[in-house]
Amino acid sequence: MPEHRATIEWRREIADFDYQSYNRSHTWSFEGGIRVAAAAAPGNIPAGAVRGPAVDPEQAFVAALASCHMLWFLHVACEAGYSVERYADEAVGVMSENADTRIAITKVTLRPRVRFTGTAPDPTQHAELHERAHEKCYIANSVKSALVLEPRID
Repeated sequence: MPEHRATIEWRREIADFDYQSYNRSHTWSFEGGIRVAAAAAPGNIPAGAVRGPAVDPEQAFVAALASCHMLWFLHVACEAGYSVERYADEAVGVMSENADTRIAITKVTLRPRVRFTGTAPDPTQHAELHERAHEKCYIANSVKSALVLEPRID
């Protein structure tokens, strides 16, 4: 099986290393020279801490689930003979206490809106395509969080 690698780099940007003020900004680096600005979620750090515009790990988790689902949906829709013109998803992850009383992203809701050209699936077929995509999604198969699908056809 293939390996997927990411390099995470952080460097202190201020003189002291005080919890109230040290920077949370860091970089994610991936194959091909792709670099992404990352940081802690604003709600998870003190107001005075340094933070620039960046993606936080919780957002990345939600985006990874949504992106993986989309890629599998495109695959299964193509295999089924449908032509997808556009796919958009406003995914939401909810943090709360899990069964072990730990704070976690306990639920992710995907709300994909799909536009087809030519013949579109009926609502039942559309939901079945999403279920097949969900069953194949590597990320969804790797997490314990509940994942809710609310697909719509544009």
